[in-house]
Amino acid sequence: MARSTPLPVYRNRIQALRKAMARHKLPALLVTNRFDHVHLTGFTGEDSAVLVTRTGVQVISDGRFATSIQREVPWAPVSLRKGSLLEEIVQVAAAHRLKALAVQAEYLTVAARAELQRGLRGVKLLDAPPVFRELRILKSADELKLIGKAARIAEAAYGAMLASLRIGQTELEIAARLEYEMKRRGSTAPAFESIVAIDANAALPHAVPGTRKLKRGCTLLVDWGATYGFYRSDLTRTVFIGSIAPKMRKVYALVLEAQRMAIAAIRPGERMCDVDAVARRHIADAGYGEFYNHGLGHGLGLDIHEAPSLRWSSTEALRVGMVVTVEPGVYLPGIGGVRIEDDVLVTRGGCKVLTRLDKDLDSAVLNPGR
Repeated sequence: MARSTPLPVYRNRIQALRKAMARHKLPALLVTNRFDHVHLTGFTGEDSAVLVTRTGVQVISDGRFATSIQREVPWAPVSLRKGSLLEEIVQVAAAHRLKALAVQAEYLTVAARAELQRGLRGVKLLDAPPVFRELRILKSADELKLIGKAARIAEAAYGAMLASLRIGQTELEIAARLEYEMKRRGSTAPAFESIVAIDANAALPHAVPGTRKLKRGCTLLVDWGATYGFYRSDLTRTVFIGSIAPKMRKVYALVLEAQRMAIAAIRPGERMCDVDAVARRHIADAGYGEFYNHGLGHGLGLDIHEAPSLRWSSTEALRVGMVVTVEPGVYLPGIGGVRIEDDVLVTRGGCKVLTRLDKDLDSAVLNPGR
């Protein structure tokens, strides 16, 4: 039997959005970011939109998602387009007799906005403030379960990948095996393009896997995550094949201690920049400050990078329910790099590390077969 009203979780989110719209005096909001309408309604179709007014919610999509709409949002009126999405939005807005419409400007191209404005004659287009940032920044118990499941899948897949490592495998082969193992365990897709980097490539924070081969004595950096129920995990581990060069041993110990110190500093009310400074100062004091060139971490959920931003430039305070990555790193050009990353939940008493993989120095030394 079809539902006539949203499930409570979505009803509450819609109510929260309407309160935000009222505060910002937005009579109607066009939601075009897919993950925002997944969060708001549970509708998962891409190339679609959701129109939210003071009294209604309407899905604008196409026939590819007709069955999905019946299953996911049976309570919502639907407009299935025959032409372009923008053309359908214009018709829906006209049917609602809107005088003004707020849009997510960051998710519209200049050309799309111009086309929309041409079609919406007499309707004032407004740039919506980032209302979904606040709605999504604190994770519910259900969301935490999905993030936790994504973490367990990623961890199990990583273990299977390590067991399959062989000297001579390329970065691309290792990445392919890791992503295969995640999908075997229920991940719908990698949380992002997996990073597998050997030696000098590991000195690139966002290295692209290539044909560099695994060999004895090399450094292997792996940054990966799984997706489960649209929620993501994000981990990084750095391991050494057979042995660790003295310099890299020192760097690994430094990064590991910086991460542990930063995690220990996470608690409600603490400023993002101050937590970042804990790790950054520790690395700088050891003489490696110039080789740590990114923020400490980022928010995690439906998007792999979402609010908040755990970095030196943010004075925002941590709050209970935020999930952030903690991932300091040191990158030595032409030599290699070390990054260690875990996903962390801010709790009333401090924080809880959601990811469970070993990261002590002993666990970082591997002896794969030939």
